[in-house]
Amino acid sequence: MGYMFINGPCFICDLRFSFNADYVPSHNGHPICRDCMALVNQKRREEGLDPFPIHPVAYQPGEGFQ
Repeated sequence: MGYMFINGPCFICDLRFSFNADYVPSHNGHPICRDCMALVNQKRREEGLDPFPIHPVAYQPGEGFQ
């Protein structure tokens, strides 16, 4: 059993980062990095909105190939 990371650009800042494709927050299938999600959620809190949930393994390796 192995683990895999997917690496790609963030939808918001365009910096490349590693993520678990099954759980990473995204916009229309385009992944969003942890730092950008922190900024988005901070802005939502300031506006009195609930933050978007982030799965605990969104930025960790996913189960890969056997």
